[in-house]
Amino acid sequence: MPPSKSGIADYSAALVSEMSKLVDIEVFDSKAKRFEPSQFDSALYQIGNNPFHDFVYDTALRHPGTVVLHEANLHHLIADVTIKRGDWDAYVAECELNGGPAALAFAHRVRKLEVGPDYDGLPMMRRLLESSRGVVAHSRFVETAARTEGFAGASTVIPHGAWIPETNGLATRHLLGLDESTPLIGAFGYLKPYKRIAESLRAFRRLVRLDPRVKMILVGEPHPDFPVDQLIRTLGLRDHVRILGFVPIEKFVDYIGACDIVLNLRYPTVGETSGSLTRAMGLGKAVVVSDVGSFAELPDDVALKVPVGAGEEDLIFEYLNTLVSRPDLAQAMGARAKAWVAKECDWSGVAARYVDFLKQVTGHAAPAVVTPPTEETPMAVESVAAEQIIVGQPFLAAEAFQADITETPEPQTPEALSEPSVEPPAPREPIEIDPVVFETWLSPEGREYGAKHVSRFVHTLQITPPGDASKSILEMGAYMQMTPALQHTLGYGTVRGCYYGELGRIDHKHITSDTGQVFECDVDHFNAEKDVFPYPDASFDTVLCCELLEHLVEDPMFMMGEINRILKPGGHLVLTTPNVGSRRSISAILLGYHPAFFPAYIRPRKAGEEAEARHNREYVPMEVQHLLADSGFDLVTLETGEFLEEPHPELHWVTHLLERYKLSHNLRGDGIYAVGRKSGPLKNRWPEWLYA
Repeated sequence: MPPSKSGIADYSAALVSEMSKLVDIEVFDSKAKRFEPSQFDSALYQIGNNPFHDFVYDTALRHPGTVVLHEANLHHLIADVTIKRGDWDAYVAECELNGGPAALAFAHRVRKLEVGPDYDGLPMMRRLLESSRGVVAHSRFVETAARTEGFAGASTVIPHGAWIPETNGLATRHLLGLDESTPLIGAFGYLKPYKRIAESLRAFRRLVRLDPRVKMILVGEPHPDFPVDQLIRTLGLRDHVRILGFVPIEKFVDYIGACDIVLNLRYPTVGETSGSLTRAMGLGKAVVVSDVGSFAELPDDVALKVPVGAGEEDLIFEYLNTLVSRPDLAQAMGARAKAWVAKECDWSGVAARYVDFLKQVTGHAAPAVVTPPTEETPMAVESVAAEQIIVGQPFLAAEAFQADITETPEPQTPEALSEPSVEPPAPREPIEIDPVVFETWLSPEGREYGAKHVSRFVHTLQITPPGDASKSILEMGAYMQMTPALQHTLGYGTVRGCYYGELGRIDHKHITSDTGQVFECDVDHFNAEKDVFPYPDASFDTVLCCELLEHLVEDPMFMMGEINRILKPGGHLVLTTPNVGSRRSISAILLGYHPAFFPAYIRPRKAGEEAEARHNREYVPMEVQHLLADSGFDLVTLETGEFLEEPHPELHWVTHLLERYKLSHNLRGDGIYAVGRKSGPLKNRWPEWLYA
């Protein structure tokens, strides 16, 4: 576990954090008390090919459990637990067990110090596999290697968990002395020869001749047997390449965030996965990997793959040259990489797969098919041209790298739903709503306001799941503008409203449209931040919370918890609110004005009359996504759009500014439109991003 300088330590800490939400888990590290297996249903061993894991290996042999193979080779670890302990007989016996007579003969030569150990040719996994009840691998490559070594038990592929960190790349660039226009390439982790550093530097030298602006950083501890600094001097790259050495994980991530392109090349490989690669993809970086081992299994549209051997340096150069000269391609590929790891490799999903597999191994569940990510796996992507999170087609394959990337895929509904007992919603076409028909329900006093905001009302109805006579819906903050359409257009059999006021008061509303149709509903009064909502558990199929969140004064999560409670399993929350991260907001703050959509205090209309609720806190789309997740909802839709159908040519300069500084210009409309699907109870009552 941390603070060990090990990628597996970081991995283990992240996995434990998520698994602890699902099972009772206890961690044993090298300083922990003695492990007593009788106290547990299952033992899970994280095994790496280095001396950090000698105590794990020894314990796994004494008390069989499920092993996580982070690579398909343990020879260095075996050498540490045998040769370095002075037990040559044990080392020789391990070689014979793993490789037969030929390996035995070679081991005797090693013992005589005639040759070094055959680290690459003899993986030394057999004894551990013979003692294991289950095997977890991060790739099909490693799982196949375990089978090749004779393992016949239960095994599964669970992708390496992905960090989706937040970092300020522009600030880090400033500390490096670089501006936003300088192309920056990075390589991260222990600077060993097998990471193709020499090949990368030679390709980079060719790139410098074409574009003298480019820079490279090498972040990681230099290998004592690989004089990379001398190589940089020999290639004449001292003005273009900096070795930053080992840095704490926070700075490590900051440096990844500052890069445009990340190299993660390696050969030979034994199937190891890379935490730095998942971080780079999670940060939306264009990545170039070697077309070997587990890296070859990445979808072609999220990473550029370089075959090892003849032409390797040429292809590294061609890829770097293309990405540097076409930053739009680099950014689009990075966006798809980020969306892929968010969908396939999020830590909560990884932890759930672990728990399901451990139940299978221990006999607590029926065998389940765990499908690893493949090139055919659909990916949720953030289109570079769209104003929403959508599901789209793969971006590009290597042979079609120069393809146009501005075409926007058709919006669909993500199906990553965590509650197995509820069928995921099928993608649907937006409901056609005639604004003229909608306006026939507006009262005379609300006609002017409603006509001005009709596009917002119509779009809110379009993203609301339709109902039928058996379905119920609650509109919070009901002004009777959209409310009749919930029944007469969307088809809900039961429609109810609620509004701020004294708990227990109920108003009965009666509206007749211009065409003579009648709509009636009850509106309950209460304080959504303090009062228990006056409805039983699981009362509604859908709840609308539109233009209400921004008015809350002190405790939004109380309201979110109550919404979760009154929704049926699999029910939907439709939430809309102003976007304080919009183009309009950015323009306002840079020009010296307040960025909020409605920051003003409201004067009472009459002396002594209480003023209407003002905007107390406005949100950005990322916060709405966090709000839904913390409240027990899976994200179905997250979009932004205009509140009023008016062109804004005066804001085009903001889009240009965002593009120049390589900042996302997605989700920058004035209003946030989100739909969440209830997947479980409230997860986090006091999220740190919202409460001090």
